[in-house]
Amino acid sequence: MVLLKAALRWLVNVPAALSRAAEDIEAVRRNDPAARSSAEVVLFYPGLHALWLHRMAHDLWSHGASFSARAVSHANRFVTGIEIHPGATVGRRVFIDHGMGIVVGETATIGDDCLLYKGVVLGGVSLNRVKRHPQLASGVVVGSNACILGAIEIGEGARIGSGSVVVRPVPAGATVVGVPARIIVPAKHRFDASLDHANLPDPVMDVVRSLVAQNDRLRARIARLEDKLEIAHESEPAFLPFDGEELPPADGG
Repeated sequence: MVLLKAALRWLVNVPAALSRAAEDIEAVRRNDPAARSSAEVVLFYPGLHALWLHRMAHDLWSHGASFSARAVSHANRFVTGIEIHPGATVGRRVFIDHGMGIVVGETATIGDDCLLYKGVVLGGVSLNRVKRHPQLASGVVVGSNACILGAIEIGEGARIGSGSVVVRPVPAGATVVGVPARIIVPAKHRFDASLDHANLPDPVMDVVRSLVAQNDRLRARIARLEDKLEIAHESEPAFLPFDGEELPPADGG
């Protein structure tokens, strides 16, 4: 009976579903230059299939058919490699690029026009039956293999760098990278691209670079003092954990 009611409900909502599907297809074509036709997107994009199957599962979950919802969600995971709990809320025009290994928890929210790359985890850090997963506002971009953990707010238009582990709220428009993730550009700063994976600064290397520069200044100062005091210089080789005289580039390129 529950499934019959669901089928009737979906039949009534076919026009709205088709409209949202058209938005989804356009979102893929807008965000992926490899998408050459709508037919290609419909047939061969697992991120799109995952979203459509999730909408079925979420509708069942919202109407009390939790077992059927979990069954659809499990089939979705088997077919696409993307695991979205049927209780999660996903907005419009969301694009999941490649998607393999993505996990979205029960109480997570993904806002409109978000972009998720493969391996993203929106996970929880509590065993209590409360809101325990991330809340993504509109326009958030999450890079490959990034983990966002806990019931934290990710502000509108924020950028999460690849491989980052985010455990604190992120302001709107900010970009964070690292483990744990730290803000690397001021709020409201915008990249030309959605997320330039190859040119994200490394906060740890920035600290190392600063310490190396400070050490060089201190060595030069000591050398000047030794000259004034007529003290013989002691030759000490510089040991650095890389080849060459320069640190790796600050922009990751």
